[in-house]
Amino acid sequence: MEQWLESVYSDGTDAFVSNPEPELFEKVKISIRMYDDAPVKHVLLRSIPNGAELLIHMQEEKKENGLVYYAAELKITENRMQYQFYLVCEDIIYYYTQNGITTYIPDHTYDFVLLADYRQPKWVKGSVFYQIFPERFCNGDTANDVQNGEYSLNGHETIHMNWEDRPLQYEQGFCMDFFGGDLEGIRKKIPYLKKLGVTALYLNPIFRAPSVHKYDCIDYFHVDEHFGGDEALALLSKELHENDMKLILDISINHTGTAHRWFNRDGLYFDKSEGAYNNPDSKERGYYFFEEGSNRYHGWFNIADLPTLNYTSEALRDIIYRSQESVLKKWLKQPYNIDGWRFDVADVFARNNEVQLAHELWPQIRKSIREENPQAYILAEDWGDCAGYMQGQEWDSPMNYYGCGRVIRQFLGEPDLFNARNEFLRDVKYKMTAEDFVGRVTEHLSKLPYVMWENQFNLIDSHDVPRLHNNAAVNSEEYRGAVMLQFMLVGAPSVYYGDEAEIDGWTENNEGCRFPMPWGKNIEECEAYHLYSKLAHLKTESMALSKGGMKFLYAKDYILSLARFYGNEAYISVVSANPSDKEIELPVGIIGAAADAGFEEISGRAFEYEKKDNRTIKVNVKAHCAYLLKLR
Repeated sequence: MEQWLESVYSDGTDAFVSNPEPELFEKVKISIRMYDDAPVKHVLLRSIPNGAELLIHMQEEKKENGLVYYAAELKITENRMQYQFYLVCEDIIYYYTQNGITTYIPDHTYDFVLLADYRQPKWVKGSVFYQIFPERFCNGDTANDVQNGEYSLNGHETIHMNWEDRPLQYEQGFCMDFFGGDLEGIRKKIPYLKKLGVTALYLNPIFRAPSVHKYDCIDYFHVDEHFGGDEALALLSKELHENDMKLILDISINHTGTAHRWFNRDGLYFDKSEGAYNNPDSKERGYYFFEEGSNRYHGWFNIADLPTLNYTSEALRDIIYRSQESVLKKWLKQPYNIDGWRFDVADVFARNNEVQLAHELWPQIRKSIREENPQAYILAEDWGDCAGYMQGQEWDSPMNYYGCGRVIRQFLGEPDLFNARNEFLRDVKYKMTAEDFVGRVTEHLSKLPYVMWENQFNLIDSHDVPRLHNNAAVNSEEYRGAVMLQFMLVGAPSVYYGDEAEIDGWTENNEGCRFPMPWGKNIEECEAYHLYSKLAHLKTESMALSKGGMKFLYAKDYILSLARFYGNEAYISVVSANPSDKEIELPVGIIGAAADAGFEEISGRAFEYEKKDNRTIKVNVKAHCAYLLKLR
């Protein structure tokens, strides 16, 4: 394709859409830009109101920084309005969607989309999240620590650990090795988190449960006493909000533990007169999938310790999300006032063979949550392509492994996180190219309305995957590039606790990514701390990084360049996983930058470039290096 086509750009930000969250029947101005000498005769905006094609001639609006802007008004006649652009040249028509440019009329899969019935949680796109595994972050109150042999689960007793110890392998500790982290510890570290640049916390489950991870809940209505109980959550939430920080909690409404009050298989915490397992006539019996006439039941992923909830039960729907006294509503209300929910295993929720209720329930759950807090964030665990849930009626974002974590890690040479679990796939040595990276990220985002792009929860590490910096094959400079890409992608980055402290760990299993936070070291002297702190403050202070557009400037072999821009502010990242130095050309003119404008490498890395022409700079990229450039 012709070079000028690289400059064609539009998105769903307020720089290109006069109101990204329009009302029904509102008229919205849509804009597109390209080089001011592009050989375009006409630009048409194509939409399909009420199913009929509508072509609107766009007028030239202005010329600025070497770019020409075209604009047209579009009336929002439906809750979901899709559109494309037609670029009419002398001998060819180019068609532009979120997925790029074709010379044939594309289908509607990657159309630009405006939603008239969706309200974005606006605070998310400018946020920096910090994910905390509460048991391993900070022990603020030793009086509530779990003691040796305090209780048992499946025949395994609790083990009290010292903070400096290494977590036990599952075969030794069975997720019953406790270090004493609690909510008071998190509250005491608010000044540390604020200085780091964190603006929102995501906590792994805190409700009553016997295990370290607490995904085997026994009571949704109370915070675990070893975390400080309900009062500790109320106090933590209050102080976070006083410090302009948000809080989202993790919950699994797909399954409970067998010890849950509603199931109560073994009578460990509640009298056996309660619960479904021992009482076939109890109302809770309908909350689970039991085989008729027996006590055989369905467990999530066939795990007997995690019985699956059955949402054919209207009573279950009421107590989980629908009634005013429901689980999800309780914690959104005073005095807890949480700012959203992260839903564990949301990809399989309410999907049980012949009982397929997911797309019936998620809109109801969303409605119930938003009734309590119109700006609540609905974050769902899904590691793959989940565009069907991301169209404005169900989730606000997945845990973005698919369009961020899995891609970044594979670009640095790791096997894909899913492929690594399969004996036939894990040993294939193919290394993802920059072209692959751009294709995967663009394909993921282009299926979504742009307001969903800005909600993306972008992560590299979590409680479910090995920490990238613990991989000995990834050097510190490549790791720096990975973090840089995470913060540059549109959406909100999530830092997994301790990554900034270069926390210890191993890569073979989940126990290796759940080490106690190393408060005994001088964390602020760590190279990673400086990296995360610099990027976190940039993210929250920069309009380009918090609400700007995004465009890939270069992707070839193992070198990638990504730009973020808003108005006259722009940042450009250059990340190399290449084994040798290479000179590349960056077409900075496509984001409105002049080649002689000047670029500053903000972390102090030596950076060499020269002007090729008015729109292009030549850059000498060192092997395995990463740069972050600010347009002067």
